[in-house]
Amino acid sequence: MASWVLSECGLRPLPRVYHQSRTGLTSKTTNLLKIRQPPVSKSYNLGSSFKVSSWSRQRNWALNVAIPVSVPVIEEEDKERESVKGVNEHEGEFFDPSAPPPFKLADIRAAIPKHCWVKNPWRSMSYVVRDVAVVCGLAVVAAYFNNWVVWPLYWFAQGTMFWALFVLGHDCGHGSFSNNPKLNSVVGHLLHSSILVPYHGWRISHRTHHQNHGHVENDESWQPLPEKIYKSLDNVTRTLRFTLPFPMLAYPVYLWSRSPGKKGSHFHPDSDLFAPNERKDVITSTACWTAMAALVACLSFVMGPVQMLKLYGIPYWIFVMWLDLVTYLHHHGHDEKLPWYRGKEWSYLRGGLTTLDRDYGWINNIHHDIGTHVIHHLFPQIPHYHLIEATEAAKPVLGKYYREPKKSGPLPFYLLGTLIRSMKQDHYVSDAGDVLYYQTDPKLYGPEKTE
Repeated sequence: MASWVLSECGLRPLPRVYHQSRTGLTSKTTNLLKIRQPPVSKSYNLGSSFKVSSWSRQRNWALNVAIPVSVPVIEEEDKERESVKGVNEHEGEFFDPSAPPPFKLADIRAAIPKHCWVKNPWRSMSYVVRDVAVVCGLAVVAAYFNNWVVWPLYWFAQGTMFWALFVLGHDCGHGSFSNNPKLNSVVGHLLHSSILVPYHGWRISHRTHHQNHGHVENDESWQPLPEKIYKSLDNVTRTLRFTLPFPMLAYPVYLWSRSPGKKGSHFHPDSDLFAPNERKDVITSTACWTAMAALVACLSFVMGPVQMLKLYGIPYWIFVMWLDLVTYLHHHGHDEKLPWYRGKEWSYLRGGLTTLDRDYGWINNIHHDIGTHVIHHLFPQIPHYHLIEATEAAKPVLGKYYREPKKSGPLPFYLLGTLIRSMKQDHYVSDAGDVLYYQTDPKLYGPEKTE
């Protein structure tokens, strides 16, 4: 099995094949001064249209797996910059988050110190060693004491550590773990298989998510449902999708069947998610996942199903909740609604600027600063241990397009309120239009109350 993983995984450059339309990336917008009035947001401003510049056409795509293959060049850049001068300078001006920004991707990149792009495999491996040691230590301590005072504390701590392991495997998938594709693939498989995630199946769909972030149809993670698809769901599915805790348990279902309106599985090599030449990668990851599932089943017979549930099963579901919570809130729940795009209005930069940073208090260091999400989405090849510095360096360029996260206490309990509010308000987007905002279904939880 090990030799198969080494020979088949992560050694070839990713294909320049995209399974979904990416027309927004190359389209030209000609209306340079265009006022948009979002139906729910509180304010708007003037913005100018642009095209994102090509800053990395010579990069190694085997490593930078989640950024677009090419980005159009900005024309008349100086003229456009002049037309939007002051959009971030005057506090009294209205600000439209859907307006094309007065900077380009290369401007943000240039502001980030060069050392932030350097990947240190020894440092990356040190985080793996640390997290694996903590996971093993927690299991030993819980099994030793084996009482109902310790178990709930263990479940939360171990579930959080499973989530930390996922984030390190996530870095492997982006190529930000190291410059060695073989190392990335082996470590990614070991980490993700241990928590029942099919590494390559996830990696490829996550690449699609980054390449199409903020696109209503083409995004792959927590993208909004168009109104037609939303209304086609049966009442039970529709209600469960927006009623806690069910959305926070959705990840295993997503791996098997994706989101409503999309077909395919992260385990099946012939799924719509994958190109034909990715078939062997998917088979390898599915085999590793199956081996881990078999190991869990065997240990259940050896240790007993109840003990295995306490040691592994419940922490696994805590991990799933962390994953769903974090990935959802990085794209939803801002105090003022943020736009989604389709068609000619979408671009890689504009889509990436709709993502959100979040503060998780003490958890920030444990889950490797995944809350610094905006810069990660725009430049996923930056290692997680440089994301905070890179974000600080990019803020002067981003201006109001960067939204400071609310500061958390030791534990991010405040995010539960944000999640509940978003679930009650953010239900679907219109089938028409290219700049879209979430709409609310007032009848989702029953008929409206009349006074």
